[in-house]
Amino acid sequence: MTAAPPPDLHTTAGKLAELRRRNDAALHPGSAAALDKRRTQGKRTARERIEAFLDGGSFCETDALARHRARDFNLESNRPTGDGVITGFGTVDGRPVCVFSQDAMVFGGALGEVYGEKIVKVMDLALRTGCPVVGLNEGSGARIQEGIMGLALYGDIFYRNVMASGVVPQLSLILGNCAGGHVYSPALTDFTVMVDGASAMFITGPDVIKTVTGEVIDMEDLGGARAHNSKSGVAHFMSADEQEALDLAKVLLSYLPSNNLDEVPPVAGAPDALAEEPDTGLDEFIPDSNNTPYDMHHVIEHVLDEGEFLEVQQLWAQNMLCGFGRVEGRSVGVVGNNPMHFAGTLDIDASEKAARFVRTCDAFNLPVLTFCDVPGFLPGVGQEHAGIIRRGAKLLYAYSEATVPKVTVITRKAYGGAYVVMGSKHLGADVNLAWPTAQVAVVGAQGAVNIIRRREIAASDNPDKTRAEFIEQYEDTFATPYIAAERGFVDAVIEPSQTRREVARALRLLRNKRQSLPPKKHGNIPL
Repeated sequence: MTAAPPPDLHTTAGKLAELRRRNDAALHPGSAAALDKRRTQGKRTARERIEAFLDGGSFCETDALARHRARDFNLESNRPTGDGVITGFGTVDGRPVCVFSQDAMVFGGALGEVYGEKIVKVMDLALRTGCPVVGLNEGSGARIQEGIMGLALYGDIFYRNVMASGVVPQLSLILGNCAGGHVYSPALTDFTVMVDGASAMFITGPDVIKTVTGEVIDMEDLGGARAHNSKSGVAHFMSADEQEALDLAKVLLSYLPSNNLDEVPPVAGAPDALAEEPDTGLDEFIPDSNNTPYDMHHVIEHVLDEGEFLEVQQLWAQNMLCGFGRVEGRSVGVVGNNPMHFAGTLDIDASEKAARFVRTCDAFNLPVLTFCDVPGFLPGVGQEHAGIIRRGAKLLYAYSEATVPKVTVITRKAYGGAYVVMGSKHLGADVNLAWPTAQVAVVGAQGAVNIIRRREIAASDNPDKTRAEFIEQYEDTFATPYIAAERGFVDAVIEPSQTRREVARALRLLRNKRQSLPPKKHGNIPL
């Protein structure tokens, strides 16, 4: 079959034909073999991912005809249109979003100069227009053939991530394997979503690790979705498949404003919490025994609209709950101790998890709703030597620095320094509520008695009975919410069934809260 003659570029028709040819090349940049391999793997192309993520027909591509300028290693003979990344903007649920999608069918997704420039431009566009930027990531690191230009563009991208931090939401979806420099941009974004069994992130892969250290590990255990969601805390969400990851990102965006100067659009037809019947199921929810655990998810879901709670980092530091919900149709960030894991104690991971989340909420003007049941910081040599003093202080810093509305509900234990850290009045909380089951004290009853009554117990003919009597006296006198209420550290002691109503009332009041921090370049958080 004779090939069609090239268009005559001296005519208008020929120029139009050439444009169509180039646009078609941009739509199909990879080889047929690469596309077949992709289909065999059951993966979408980079363009199909964008189409599945954005509202139908809303995508407007930028730099579609860009090609690399490299000449070494015979690259001048291989210049695919688009250079391995698709960039542009569109809408999600009618709200503007900038997006880039890395194409592993072109140079294995390796980043080169033009590839990086395209991402930089779309990130700059997001900053100028005040809209979120979402990265659909899959790539193998820097394009070695282009030398240091790949490294330079990585740096340019990282710089934009930092400049955009706290200004526009940044989401990273890891939809395949990402190695080397490809992983640091996601690490600088607000939230990272990974796909179970289909995505991985690592600085150095299993082969390099085996060569250098002798350790043997496969890719999934090293940097798979489960590893980063349950062990490292690098990822924030894990989805069952690619479509679920895209859908999850859409839901996440619905809780966030487009930028730090906008508000999240409230949900239409939201319920009026003050007009609802009290939720009496919470009145008898707390166990009579202080040592009996309960699931704080249950409390949170009874306070939020429709019981909908989008939990962040669900599999990591499970003694601390963080996530998004709504109260009367308006987005809130939720933090809570979970007595089902380590009794809800604060350890290093829990402190860092909550600190990062509180700062994210503060950056985007989302109220922080805290549910406190904390017996203290987790004791142990490992925790001390790993730096719980410094790293636990991050949560203290985050609550103190946050100027958004802060409402705290103490459900049971609020002991020692951990009480102070968990959204207390002393760190600037606006409204602090306590249930009658709350115990605001320096230390738990048993620990207190063993210290302040040790001589009487030692001199007793029946130490166990004497200790039990002192513990009961301490619990009746000090392990209550009422001393804290007398001092003004708790604004009200409420029936648990009234929690949703009182939280809604507080958040209504605080919608117009204004608070400024002392002038400074920036604080010095104990990183």
